[in-house]
Amino acid sequence: MKTVNQPVRKKDAMALVTGKPVYTDDLAPKDCLVVKVLRSPHAHAKILEIDTSVAEKVPDIVCVLTYKDVPQNRFTMAGQTYPEPSPYDRLILEDRVRFVGDAVAIVAGETEKAVEKALRCIRVKYEVLEPVLDFRQAKDNPILIHPEENWESLCPVGADNQRNLCASGLEEHGDIDRVLAESDVVIEQTYHTKANQQTMMETFRTYTTMDTYGRLEVVSATQVPFHVRRILARALDIPKSKVRVIKPRIGGGFGAKQTLIAEIYPAIVTMKTGRPAKMIYTREESMIASTPRHEMEIKVRIGADKEGYIHGIEVKTLSNTGAYGEHGPTTVGLSGHKSIPLYSKAEAFRFQYDVVYTNKMSAGAYRGYGATQGIFAVESAVNELAVKLNMDPVKLREMNLTREGDVMHGYYGETASSCTLDRCLERAAEMIGWKDKYPSRVMPDGKVRGVGIAMAMQGSGISNLDTGSVSLKINDDGFYTLSIGAADMGTGCDTVLAQIAAEALDCSYDDIIVHGVDTDISPYDTGSYASSTTYVTGMATVKACETLIGKMKAFGAKKLGCMVEEVDFDGDRVFVVADGRSISRKDLGNVVMCASKDALYATEAHSSPVSPPPFMAGAVEVEVDLETGTVKLVDYAAVVDCGTPINPNLARVQVEGGLVQGIGMALYEDIIYDERGYVAENSLMQYKIPTRLDMGKLRVEFDSSYEQTGPFGAKSIGEIVINTPSPAIAQAVYNATGVRIRELPITPEKIVMGILEREN
Repeated sequence: MKTVNQPVRKKDAMALVTGKPVYTDDLAPKDCLVVKVLRSPHAHAKILEIDTSVAEKVPDIVCVLTYKDVPQNRFTMAGQTYPEPSPYDRLILEDRVRFVGDAVAIVAGETEKAVEKALRCIRVKYEVLEPVLDFRQAKDNPILIHPEENWESLCPVGADNQRNLCASGLEEHGDIDRVLAESDVVIEQTYHTKANQQTMMETFRTYTTMDTYGRLEVVSATQVPFHVRRILARALDIPKSKVRVIKPRIGGGFGAKQTLIAEIYPAIVTMKTGRPAKMIYTREESMIASTPRHEMEIKVRIGADKEGYIHGIEVKTLSNTGAYGEHGPTTVGLSGHKSIPLYSKAEAFRFQYDVVYTNKMSAGAYRGYGATQGIFAVESAVNELAVKLNMDPVKLREMNLTREGDVMHGYYGETASSCTLDRCLERAAEMIGWKDKYPSRVMPDGKVRGVGIAMAMQGSGISNLDTGSVSLKINDDGFYTLSIGAADMGTGCDTVLAQIAAEALDCSYDDIIVHGVDTDISPYDTGSYASSTTYVTGMATVKACETLIGKMKAFGAKKLGCMVEEVDFDGDRVFVVADGRSISRKDLGNVVMCASKDALYATEAHSSPVSPPPFMAGAVEVEVDLETGTVKLVDYAAVVDCGTPINPNLARVQVEGGLVQGIGMALYEDIIYDERGYVAENSLMQYKIPTRLDMGKLRVEFDSSYEQTGPFGAKSIGEIVINTPSPAIAQAVYNATGVRIRELPITPEKIVMGILEREN
């Protein structure tokens, strides 16, 4: 292949590294009103009185809005395909607040200083209500987070606001109770993951204006422009035709920007005032009033025979959606659907889950989207099973892992049509030096090094739901314009889709101009989430290229005076196969613009009935100081099957970035609430994310399968890469210390306390 599987430079590389104004705040008009939100100091309260009279008199204040001044349509901020599985449980502003940081009032003014002063001048009288902060006590609690009668769930996801349930469900295959009862060895443990923050470099930000025709124009750092249009229209009670959404460059999203965090507030200000408005979240706001990963407690039971063959897996997930239900019903599914099928030879499984409301910050989408939590639990349980069987965990996995051709009953009954998981596991173990280092080694300075291993799978889009679309046209002089609806959030999808188009059109990568998302112009695309863009929108790109080539051949044949069946296209020209007469691509582009009745333009969409999983194995070596509990990451070896990597350089940095986030989840990132519902980690001083100095050595390899349903054999890579570090590191720490930690993060305090408990 000429362009696919080549490490070409990103389309936007030079603009980014030279500091060109490409991000939302760079592009906002200079006269934008500054918008900020007054946030609740209580985890649960009713607003009895709110006095904004003094705030309105502050110089340079233009607009102060309370729940009395905004539409009262319930909606969800989750950027998902309609009808959204997430319940309609939000209002723009309401007379009830449900977490510390919930919106109470909106203030807009000419300067940030004036707005901050006005916020301090608003007087609110609250009736403080008892909060529900422990998600283990939320289900059927007499304290209701959402008692309102107009709460609505559009999809049958087992939601019931009168029970504090955002979703619930049960899936089974085979007789799991019999299988577990007959197993020689059963592991039964509970694992707990907390609400990690995405901590992307660019915080949430949006600016809005009214255009010449009285339409709301929204420029936002979002992963889901078309969903933003739909959600804003409902919340603001205006037709979708009155909303236009434009996505500029995004400074990272990792799922956070699949939810409308900032968009609604400047939008309502612009609707009320007619003036441009912008909202730029501070880092503190992003830490206390965003949508972090769902906290989950996962109970796992695994049954195996004495030889180590796994016969049954049971997963019970309790997920904390927080104050609102964004992504609650969908993230929880992946905790089972992307962990149980790693061992598809098991004859029975059960997956049961509840998603509950609490008075904590609302959760949302984060890279891995529930699979990260589930894989930590199941892979940790498999590692515990290996210890109980006195088996090498690599050998145990080799005996039980999913292989190409296996039916994955826990993954909607799909077949693993492309899978090199066995080779990924073997290579990762080889890279880390497993045979020589397992389980641990005492170093000359007394510190102990342990190794650990884990596997993961994800998906490639949402089968039978996600839609990707592109439009493609040939221009004068023969270059192409590719218009996409998928949102490049720094991952390089503009580049990857251009590579796919160049390969399909047999032209130079530089001949493809990519036009980013504008909902007025771009073809509809569900957006950049669920690891869908390369696989789903990539296939739409292939189809659009094939359609355009057909049109160019027909147009060229007409100009050459022959039948279309007599010509072919080689990337540079349409030519008659028999005698070689031809018309160049350059001439095609120019001729079609003069007295032509033909449009050399193609728009195609794609949706897949399957979601072929990428697979991965990760092996780690850590060094533990037994006196202080300090963990140092020495080496991480990752081997990924993402089908054909469209751009190996971009694929590699995807893996490296995901590993860093997974390592942060495993070792550093903690969320602590006090008894009032305040989160302690409200800045990057308190919320510790790893730096390059914490990474040790990261090594990445690819063991490619070929996915027949993907563009040039490609599957996804964006999310799977975050999933192996936490279980692998937990096992490595156990091998080094004998301390098994089942709640993340794995801190020095937990290790030292575990060592003391073991010794006593």
